[in-house]
Amino acid sequence: MEWNVNNAFKTYKEMEPKAMMDMSLIPHSDPIDIALGSSSDNTTTPPKRKKTMTSVFLKYFETAPDSKTRKCKLCGQSYSIATATGNLGRHLNNRHPGYDKASSDVATTSAPPPQTPPVAVKPSPSQSKAPQLDYDHLNWLVLKWLSLSSLPPSTVDQTWLRNSFKFLNPSVQLWPSEKYKAVLKEVFRSMQGDVKTSLEHVHSRVSLTLSFWSSYESIFYMSVTGHWIDENWSSHRLLLEICRIPYPSGGSEIYASLLKVLKMFAIEDRVLCCTHDNSENAIHACHSLKEYLDGQKVLPFSYIPCSAQTLNDIIDEGLATIKPIISKIREFTQELNASLELSDDFVQLTTAYQEGNWKLPIDASSRWSGNYQMVNILCKAGKSLDSVIRKNEECLENRMVLSSAEKNAVSIVHSYLDLDSFHKTTDDMCTNKDLTVGLALLFMDNISEMITTCQKSCHNPDWLRTCAENMSQKARSYNTQVSNVFTYITAVLDPRIKTEYIPETLNLASYIDEARVHFIRNYASPHFTSSLASGYRPHQEIDEGGGNISFAEEIARRKRRGSMSNSNAVDELTQYLSESIVPMQTDVLDWWKGNSGRYPRLSNMARDFLAVQATSAAPEEIFCVRGEEIDKQKYCMPHDSTQSVLCIRSWIEGGMKLKFKSTEIDYERLMELAATVAADNSDKNQHKRDYS
Repeated sequence: MEWNVNNAFKTYKEMEPKAMMDMSLIPHSDPIDIALGSSSDNTTTPPKRKKTMTSVFLKYFETAPDSKTRKCKLCGQSYSIATATGNLGRHLNNRHPGYDKASSDVATTSAPPPQTPPVAVKPSPSQSKAPQLDYDHLNWLVLKWLSLSSLPPSTVDQTWLRNSFKFLNPSVQLWPSEKYKAVLKEVFRSMQGDVKTSLEHVHSRVSLTLSFWSSYESIFYMSVTGHWIDENWSSHRLLLEICRIPYPSGGSEIYASLLKVLKMFAIEDRVLCCTHDNSENAIHACHSLKEYLDGQKVLPFSYIPCSAQTLNDIIDEGLATIKPIISKIREFTQELNASLELSDDFVQLTTAYQEGNWKLPIDASSRWSGNYQMVNILCKAGKSLDSVIRKNEECLENRMVLSSAEKNAVSIVHSYLDLDSFHKTTDDMCTNKDLTVGLALLFMDNISEMITTCQKSCHNPDWLRTCAENMSQKARSYNTQVSNVFTYITAVLDPRIKTEYIPETLNLASYIDEARVHFIRNYASPHFTSSLASGYRPHQEIDEGGGNISFAEEIARRKRRGSMSNSNAVDELTQYLSESIVPMQTDVLDWWKGNSGRYPRLSNMARDFLAVQATSAAPEEIFCVRGEEIDKQKYCMPHDSTQSVLCIRSWIEGGMKLKFKSTEIDYERLMELAATVAADNSDKNQHKRDYS
């Protein structure tokens, strides 16, 4: 799409019933009151004004039927019939610069002419007119700001925001919130069409992730995100839909909404796996979906729990007994972050006591990252903590003072549960760009071993062993859900894992045989029906002796080729598993891209299965403060904007272009235009100051 510096965007008649004009970003100048007349001779008496008032400004205003008010034909602003024409002139100069250059039709008609979507026209070399920018373009920038900030359109109705724009330039007119809402919905429909088109060109199988939340209006939502790997071994993630789950928002309602999404995007026969958030309703919905797809006799489908959510639940069980103590430390930390005096005291004391270097502000979120920091403050900077509290008893009060028993309980949990190892695991999950199902299983297997060690320790108090048992139950539940041949295939196709690092509960001899069967059936065997899809051919194949062969012989030859193909396919899988694993820092997709020539059939299966997600959401959204920020944005979004705003944000962040009725909005060009106009006006202002 091209752009003209004089016409980067036009307003849309469908969305705005009143006429808008192209206006330049020109410096504000004082209006000249030509209605009253003026002269350099102070002794000249102004001519007496006639009662009929034939001012040149009046043609831009229309008189109301009651003859009590006049309304501006350009913006609809009303004034009393007794308003001086000089004030009307000031209105036109301030609100509509360049009004006198507009078409004379403005003065005689109140309906805007039909407007077309924004197109680009290259300016001619001879064009000498200064760059101009329609002030309506600002509304498109505001619309993108609302989307990327996850703000509802009602934000623009805030008086302070509108007054701020008026202060910067009185000519600026923001759309009403209802128009922003309508435009966002149209943009959503246009971009959703691009999402459907993208999926039509996906030739591999698609895996899904599900996420759920409730808003302040007690409305339950589900987001459905698709994941796949293209022919160039590039991973793709694309939000498909945000659905409102109707009451009572159980498994049946989730299943119905999910199936509707799959059919809307025509991928119900290409879905390989669904990663859910471990909730009972989500498990029920995925189970119903599997039964439906199995009944349709499409390719095999499976579903797995979120490893990050499972690990977060395990950690919560381990911290359950010391949560009240963590809350007291969090309250202190929040005061510490808010007070420069307390922060200085804490930094000085930690340096004096050699209790480490602490970066302020300290993460005090309620996520695992914040809880870990609270425990760390007590265990690694306990002296500084006590000293700051005692020194500032008046402002911190005694409620923050920790007893010896509380300190001891936190120390025991930190030591025997080895919280540092938990933190290393979650940190690696958050930063690892190749968090495959196989790698997640490796992490979870290590966590299970740590919990077992804690359970077997005879030095732990009973309450800690109870915590360890609850943690172990969460881990066993996860292991039970992932113990199937589908997860086994997904794991071994990671060249860093293969069969060497598969958990014992999953590394069964029967699974390798089932994996071979699945591989041969779906990725190696020639599809006989596909070969004959074009129907019977009238000409016959020629045998080696030059004679015609029968159709039966043709079938027999295909059978023999299929048998040889199956043998080669099994050799691919056997050869792959017999080779050594690669280092953990290896890029998995790059490895398969480089080795797809050695494993042409197996690489097709790897491209499908490696798209299966180990987590239902990004790990940092589950473990870190970023998740709190996202939850707040989702919680505060009204229902009439949730789908459009959140989807548009995700699509823009994913690299898609914002569109309105199939017309691409080139924000980069718009910003260049605004910068050019601003620079031009700045030069003009400087020139005026130099000569004043």
